[in-house]
Amino acid sequence: MKSPYDVLTHQDFTLNSVMRIPVAYYVKMQPLSPEVNMNIEVVRIQKPEEINFILGQSHFIKTVEDIHEALVTAVPGVRFGLAFCEASNPRLVRWSGNDEAMLQLARQNAMALGAGHCFILFLAEGFYPVNVLNSIKQVPEVCRVFCATANPTEVVIAVTEQGRGILGVIDGQTPLGIEGEEDIAARKSLLRRFGYKL
Repeated sequence: MKSPYDVLTHQDFTLNSVMRIPVAYYVKMQPLSPEVNMNIEVVRIQKPEEINFILGQSHFIKTVEDIHEALVTAVPGVRFGLAFCEASNPRLVRWSGNDEAMLQLARQNAMALGAGHCFILFLAEGFYPVNVLNSIKQVPEVCRVFCATANPTEVVIAVTEQGRGILGVIDGQTPLGIEGEEDIAARKSLLRRFGYKL
């Protein structure tokens, strides 16, 4: 009888078989203990409607200072608050920034997320992710960016005995349809009104 932890053969890779098997069944790894449980939680980002934020994952305590330096280099005068969830002892929420309201948002939301090595950055009104996102991605410690948005956002969190991790985000709402010619014209006009296109 095949063990649930055997590696799948090529013939085993059908949609139905993959959908019904545990992760350890198709990845060569140590068997999961039957006692390991995982719950899913959804954390809604708390912020004023007009405020943009960036949510990502990093890997080192130096993240806080390096993202701060990347921001002020990319956009002189930028106002922001940044918080980073330390994943090993003393497991503190590390923070930096220059806007007290944004710092408060960052620290509060980081505590609510509680996911190891995640960072959350709030930009004060009048500053936007499009101007800083590439600089943040180039910070050596940054592993990934989950979203950059002003939309209402829910963060999907996996919770185990060891800790918490971000699985993904729900950024805004679902589409209502496909754009037509008038919508295309409106989109292009909007970008030019904002000054992003000539």
